[in-house]
Parts: sequence; C-alpha cells; structure tokens
Amino acid sequence: MDWYSAVFELIDMRSFSNLWYWIALAVVWSTTSHWVLGVPYDMIQRAARHGGEAERDLEDMVRINCNRLLYIAGVSGLWLLGLVSGLVTSLAILGFWYGIEFAQAVFLLAAPMTIVGALSLNAAATIREQGLHGEALRKRMHRHRVHTQIVGMITIFITALWGMYQNMSIGALGG
Repeated sequence: MDWYSAVFELIDMRSFSNLWYWIALAVVWSTTSHWVLGVPYDMIQRAARHGGEAERDLEDMVRINCNRLLYIAGVSGLWLLGLVSGLVTSLAILGFWYGIEFAQAVFLLAAPMTIVGALSLNAAATIREQGLHGEALRKRMHRHRVHTQIVGMITIFITALWGMYQNMSIGALGG
C-alpha cells in the first residue's frame, strides 16, 4: 500500500463524514452569531453595562458598518445578487441533481449565509432609517443576533439530518 492510499484510507474525503466539515460548520455559525453587523457581541453587552464611551464606540462602529454595508449594496448589489444567486443555484444543481456530496456540503454552508446577509441588510437599513441609538440600537442588534442564531440552529439541524442520511446511505451501499 502506498502512502497516498494510506492517507485517503485514514482521512475520509467525503464531506459529511469528515470531522473538519463539522468543525467548519460550527466555526462559521459561532462567528456569524458573535459578529452582529460586523460588531462583536461583547461590545454590545459592554455598552449596555457601562454606557458612556462604550456606548459611543458601539454607535460609531454600528454607523460605520451599516453605512459600509448599505454602500456596497447600493453600488454593486444587483451584481452581487446575480453572482451569489448563480453560485448558490449551481451548488444546488451540482449537489442535489447530480449527487456531488461536496457541492451539497458547500450549499448547506452558503445558502443560509445568504439569508443572514439579507437579514443584515434589513437590519442596517432599519438602523439607518430610524436613526437608532442607545437602548433602541442595542435591542435591534440583539434581535438581529437572535434571528441569526435561529437561522443557524435550523441550518445545523438540517445539515446534521442530511449528513446522517448521506452517511447511512453510503454505508448501506458498502462505501
């Protein structure tokens, strides 16, 4: 047995039975729920506890990130929408029509992130339109974080079910 066969026997290269895929899934959703509109959640909590300078820092950071996000959406939003839609559709077709497991795995990571992106755009627009600050801003940021976590929980559940189904199907077929 050569080293190439030994490595591929030791490390299962299929996506859903690979530990690294599940670590990546956990890291993606952990990071996504921690960084609310580009602001770390501990900064929101610190602003609620201490106020003053921490509150001003939070408001400045939210203002900067909301303006940045809305600027990008305004300048190249349609191009990004078309590009991301094409990419996610291609992954869905490759994964679920042609049965390519890697495309399924990437789709189950990427598609829910588009939902989070839409939620982020909505939250940024609401914050800017209503001129939120202080407690109202913190509540809106917290609500956005909860919505992101709900999307993440549903995604992890669906991904786990699909991954178990794939692993059991491949196992039943004998590899």
